[in-house]
Amino acid sequence: MGVLSTLMRGLVRGADRMSEFTSKRGPRSLNKGRSSRPAGVKLPSGKFLSVRAMIPEFVVPHLEGFKLKPYVSYRSPLGTEPPLTAQSLFDQVVAPQITRDFRNGTFNKDNLEKYGFEPTQEGKLFKLYPKNYVR
Repeated sequence: MGVLSTLMRGLVRGADRMSEFTSKRGPRSLNKGRSSRPAGVKLPSGKFLSVRAMIPEFVVPHLEGFKLKPYVSYRSPLGTEPPLTAQSLFDQVVAPQITRDFRNGTFNKDNLEKYGFEPTQEGKLFKLYPKNYVR
């Protein structure tokens, strides 16, 4: 940077923001090499133990011959599909099965597990409230 641009930056942004962000100015957890936390732990003996699960892994597909570009402009129009709701999902997936079985005469209201209904929430991680159950 030139002298004038550095002075101008100091006047516009303020003197406290002029200096470069270094490891001495940042927190103790700052890793200057990648501007992130280190991919491992420091042992009490002073050695560094690299943890494989903490190392970022990027999986990139092979895009040779792919026609679309990886960038989507913010000027692109919004999607035309309405947002997915529980009612629309029911109308698209379960309702046609129920109407087909009702027309064939095989519909049984005691056998709703066939359509994905779960009478109890035992063993579920996220339980529904009783008011949300179908009665």
